[in-house]
Amino acid sequence: MRMETAHSLESVPAADWNRLNPGGNPFLRHEFLVALERHGAVGEAYGWLPVYFLLRADGRLRAAAPCYIKSNSYGEFVFDWAWAEAYARSGLAYYPKLVAAVPYSPVTGPRLLIDPAHEAERDAITRRFGEALRGFAEERELSGVHWLFPPEAEAARLEEAGFMLRLGCQFHWHNAGYRDFDDYLAEFTAAKRKKIKRERRRAAEQAVSFEILDGHAAGEEHWRLFHHYYAATFDRKGGLPTLSPGFFAEIARSMPEAVVLVLARHAGEYVAAALNLRDDTSLYGRHWGCDRYFHSLHFETCYYQGLDYCIRHGLSRFEPGAQGEHKVARGFLPTPTWSAHWLREPAFREPVADFLRRERAGVRHYMESLREGAPFRADSRALAGA
Repeated sequence: MRMETAHSLESVPAADWNRLNPGGNPFLRHEFLVALERHGAVGEAYGWLPVYFLLRADGRLRAAAPCYIKSNSYGEFVFDWAWAEAYARSGLAYYPKLVAAVPYSPVTGPRLLIDPAHEAERDAITRRFGEALRGFAEERELSGVHWLFPPEAEAARLEEAGFMLRLGCQFHWHNAGYRDFDDYLAEFTAAKRKKIKRERRRAAEQAVSFEILDGHAAGEEHWRLFHHYYAATFDRKGGLPTLSPGFFAEIARSMPEAVVLVLARHAGEYVAAALNLRDDTSLYGRHWGCDRYFHSLHFETCYYQGLDYCIRHGLSRFEPGAQGEHKVARGFLPTPTWSAHWLREPAFREPVADFLRRERAGVRHYMESLREGAPFRADSRALAGA
């Protein structure tokens, strides 16, 4: 087996890469990652320099990891600015660093893609990649290696391979086999159910209607309008809108079945939109924006339309994005997320490991306290196994 690196995924055939992603996670598809490159969302300008690690055997791609050399922590959603400040106080450079991640996408999914025919070798391949990424960081004098939002099983393998684990929290929804939205609401307590119904009625009372388009149906004007909403949201919050109209239009063309664009209309004009991506099992909420304000518009556009979509299409999970305790009242439960870290500077490893142990206890307590406020009946299917 031979480890290689590539600085553009366009040098890797799409069929070879996508064969390693049989679940079709949209953020790990060749089409999505290449679109980020083509439209300037990654590169030197934003501090995301691609370096894809590729493991080949007999000329065939056996495993791969999408990685980036970072000169900042923007767009990662695993917040390590305090670590960077500690390095600076010690006279050390925290940047550049190496991350195995999907840029601007705090979604869970494998960061180590392995040919399904070699699944039995996953432990050994994980160790091989852990060694390769650490060796790369040593050679390039990068401060460390960080795997962001891997599944729990992958995180556990990385821990065995010498990485420190960090626990985070998001709010995810799981489908307990609901027939329709009313069947889902039947799992709520009476007071919480009444509140959700009231929020949903507000859209009709304000004459706001909704349509959902996939990549086939969404046209150039839809993407121009959506980008306007997307950029306006970043402008209001002081962020940086790194994704261009061309990026959104390209993923709609190249992976149309993965696109779920929710559009809101009032008086015949579009007023808001939310972009989701999907695979065979899950819906992932990513960006939203509006240019007019209506009561409960955000909840309906970003959450209720997505929940309705999942139930109608038999999807088992909905990840609506990072953060947001207000999601609990809508049925999204606290869910652990993981990252794995290795620091090149030995003096920082034990202090960071101690911090992560203490932080983990706090995060678990936080999730338990939020779970106690879940809106479901005590005997609800929504809580079974959650």
